[in-house]
Amino acid sequence: MSENIRDKAAIVGIGVVDFSTNIGRTEWYTACQCIKRAVEDAGIEMNDIDALVKHKDDGPDPSYVQKGIGVDNLLYHSESKYGTSAMLDAVLAVTCGAANYAIYYQPAHRASGPPKSLSEYRVARELKDDMLDLVRYDFYSPFGLIDAPGYVAMNVRRYMYAYRATPEQWGWVPVVLSENAARNPKSVFCKKPITIKDYLDSKMIVDPIRQMDCAPKVDGAVAIVVTTVEKARRLKHPPVLISSVAMGTAPEGQVHTSYSRKNIAELPEMASMAKELFRTAGVKPKHIKVALLDDTFIPYVPMQLEALGFCKKGEGAAFCEGGDRIRVGGDLPINTSGGAMAEGKFDTARIVEAVRQIRGTSPNQVKDADFVLVASGAGMPADGMILRRA
Repeated sequence: MSENIRDKAAIVGIGVVDFSTNIGRTEWYTACQCIKRAVEDAGIEMNDIDALVKHKDDGPDPSYVQKGIGVDNLLYHSESKYGTSAMLDAVLAVTCGAANYAIYYQPAHRASGPPKSLSEYRVARELKDDMLDLVRYDFYSPFGLIDAPGYVAMNVRRYMYAYRATPEQWGWVPVVLSENAARNPKSVFCKKPITIKDYLDSKMIVDPIRQMDCAPKVDGAVAIVVTTVEKARRLKHPPVLISSVAMGTAPEGQVHTSYSRKNIAELPEMASMAKELFRTAGVKPKHIKVALLDDTFIPYVPMQLEALGFCKKGEGAAFCEGGDRIRVGGDLPINTSGGAMAEGKFDTARIVEAVRQIRGTSPNQVKDADFVLVASGAGMPADGMILRRA
C-alpha cells in the first residue's frame, strides 16, 4: 500500500454473528446477518453499500449476498485469500473512487461445516483445493507430514535449537490469552484461566506442538464497513483510520513448508510485510499499543514478535516468559479478546478487536490504544494492517 493513501480510508462499522461450535445456519444466512449488523453499526443505509469483498475460502459469492441484503447495485466486488489483505481491496475501492462504501465479509463454519447440499459452489471449490493440496504436499506426506501441526513442528523444533527457546517460555502466551478470554463475555472456548502447568500437561500432537498450541475450529461471521475519511467523519462512530495494509512473501516460500530456506527458524515473509507496513504507516514498533497476532499455532507468536520488530531475533520466547510483558498493562498487550483461546481460528475477528480497542469498547481495554497492529499468515504469505485513532 502506498503512503499516498495512508489514513485516507476508515473502518466505520463492524458486525459479528457470535462464534460457536455449531451455528446451525447456512453461510449465506450468517453472511447476510453480519453485514446487516455492520451497516447498522455504521449508521448508514443498506443501499449505501456498493462494494462487497469476500474471503476467498469462506462464504457465498457477492452476487448471492447482494440479493440477501437487498442491495440494488454493486459497483465493485472481489475476493481475497487472506483476511487483512482482503481489507486492502476494500481500501483501494473507496480511495480510488470505485465505490463509496465497501464491506468485507467472512462467514466461516469450520467447526460444524457448511451444509454442502445447500452449497454446490462450496463442494466444487473444496474438490479443487483438495487436488491442489495433493500436488503441493506430494513430497511431504510420505514422510509423515500430513497436516499443519506437523509442518509447523519442523520450524518450531529448529527455532528451539537455534535460540534455546522452550515451551516453558512460550507457554505463557496461552496462559495470558486464557486470562483475556475469561474476561470476554463472548468467549466460546476458554471460560477460566489456565496455568502454565495446564499448558505443559496438554496432549502432545506433534512434538513440540501441544493441543493448546493449536487453534480450535469455530463457526461465525464477521463484516467490516470501509469508506473514505471524509464520509466517515459524518457517521455516528469516530472513524478508525487505516494507516497501512501490507502483504509479504519471501524467497523459497510455501504455506508452512518452506523447508528449502537457509533458516527455517524465522518468519521472513512476516519480516518483509512488517517493513512495508511500518514504512507506509509512518510509525515504528514502539508506537504500537496493542498487537493482535496470528495465534493459529502458539509457538509462532514469539517468532512473530521478532519478525515484526518488537524484540530482537531469538528473544521472542523470553519476551513472552512470565506473561507480564504481553498482558494488558504490559509492554505490548497481545490478542486482547483472548484470540483463539476465546474465538477459535478466525482471522477477521482480530480486525474487529482492533476496532474495539481504538473505540474503547474491548472487554480487555488497553489505555490509550491509539495504534493497533493486526497480523496474519505466520508461516505462509503474511499480511497485516495498522489501525489508528483519528
